[in-house]
Amino acid sequence: MTSTASSTASAKRLHPDKKNAPRSACLPNPQTKKILHKINFCHTFVEHNRPYPPPLGFFIMKKTILFAIIALVATALAPTSLQAQSSSGRQVQVAGIAFYNFENLFDTIPNNPLGRDEEFTPKGQRQWDGRKYWLKVHNLAYAISQFKTKTTPLGPAIIGVSEIENRSVMEDVANQPEIKAWNLQIVHHDSPDKRGVDVGLMYNPRYFKLENVTNHTLTAVPFATRDQMCVVGQLLGQRIAVIVNHWPSRLGGQEQSEPNRIAAAELSKHIADSLWTVDPNMGVIVMGDLNDDPMDKSCAVALGAKRKADGVDAHGFYNPWWDILERGIGTLAYKSQWNLFDQIIVSGNLVGAPDNRWNLYEAKVLNFDFLKDTEGNRVGYPKRTYSAGSFLGGYSDHFPTEIFLRRYVNK
Repeated sequence: MTSTASSTASAKRLHPDKKNAPRSACLPNPQTKKILHKINFCHTFVEHNRPYPPPLGFFIMKKTILFAIIALVATALAPTSLQAQSSSGRQVQVAGIAFYNFENLFDTIPNNPLGRDEEFTPKGQRQWDGRKYWLKVHNLAYAISQFKTKTTPLGPAIIGVSEIENRSVMEDVANQPEIKAWNLQIVHHDSPDKRGVDVGLMYNPRYFKLENVTNHTLTAVPFATRDQMCVVGQLLGQRIAVIVNHWPSRLGGQEQSEPNRIAAAELSKHIADSLWTVDPNMGVIVMGDLNDDPMDKSCAVALGAKRKADGVDAHGFYNPWWDILERGIGTLAYKSQWNLFDQIIVSGNLVGAPDNRWNLYEAKVLNFDFLKDTEGNRVGYPKRTYSAGSFLGGYSDHFPTEIFLRRYVNK
C-alpha cells in the first residue's frame, strides 16, 4: 500500500521497448530545419543539446496517449482556484508547494567546459544514452503526477528542483504526457557550479503569477557552487517569495564542511530580510536540498528556523521537518541512518497569519511505495538511478517533499 509521511498509491512503470520501436518513429520531424546530431539509441536525435523525443513505441504510447487525453479533459474541467469546503461549511483554498532533487538530470551531450559532464554521455562511464535519459525523464514526470491530491487536482502550484543540468531537461520533464496538461512554466538560471548542476522552479500559471526573479551567488565559500534563486509572485493574489537552494555538500566531512552551509543559510536570511524591506507582509519560503538536517547549525542558528511555530516572529522562520525527522522519517538514507535534507521552511507570517491569508497546515515527505527500492540492503530507501555503478532505472536518491498552505475565502 502506498504511503506518505506527514506531520499532521503503487504505480506501474512503463519501460522502453527498443525491439518494438519502429525505425520510422525514430526519425526527426521533416519540417525541422535545425541541425540534428545522432546519439547512441535507436537513431534518436539531439536538438538544442537534448535528445530528440523517444519513438512512439518507447513508453507504450497507446496507454500514454489515452492518459494524456484524459488529463487534458480533466484540466479543462478543473477549477481555476484550489478551493474546497471545510467541515464548518466555509470555503477554503489549498495550495501545494513541493521540492524534488532530480539526482543528476543531465542530457546526453558533453557540453561542460571543464568536461565534468563526461560521465553522463553515451561514451562516458555511465553510458548515459537516450534510452536511459528518457526513462529517467518519464519516471520523474510520473512521480510528480502523483503529487496531486483531492484539494490540489493539478498538483502543486510551485515545484522547486535541484541537480538539473539546464533548462532543456526541465522542459522535457514538464512536457511528458503525465503532467503536460498542467502547463507547468519554468524558471531556470545557469549557476557557476563547476559540475554544471543548477536549481530551478516549475509553477502552474493557473495559481501562481510570476513577478520577479533574482539569482544570488554564494561568494563566502572558496569554490563555485549553486546560486540561490529567488522567485517572487502572486499565489492566487497574495505575494510570496520562494528561495530555491542547493547548499554545499558534506564533502570532506560534515564538521569540516559546515561553515559552507552556514554561509549559505546566512545568504538565504539576507535575501529574506531584503524582501521584507520592500514588502513586510510578503510570505517567504526557503526550500531545497540543504545538505543539513533541521537541527544543524545552518538551519537552526544561521537561518534561525524554529522547531515550534508558537512565538515565531513574522520575519523569522518555522521548520516543520524537525519533528518529522525525530520520528525517523527522512528523504535520504545512508547506512540505515535517515537524513532530512530536502526541506521547505516557511516564514513566521505564514504560520500565524489571519485565516484569510495563507497559513501552513501540513508538511509531507512523499515517500510513495513506487519510489522505494525493494532489493538488497537498500530496501525502503529511495530508488535511485544508479547504485554502485549499476543502472537501476529509478527516480532519485531523495524523496520529494511538499507543504500545503490554506486560507479561508469567506466568513
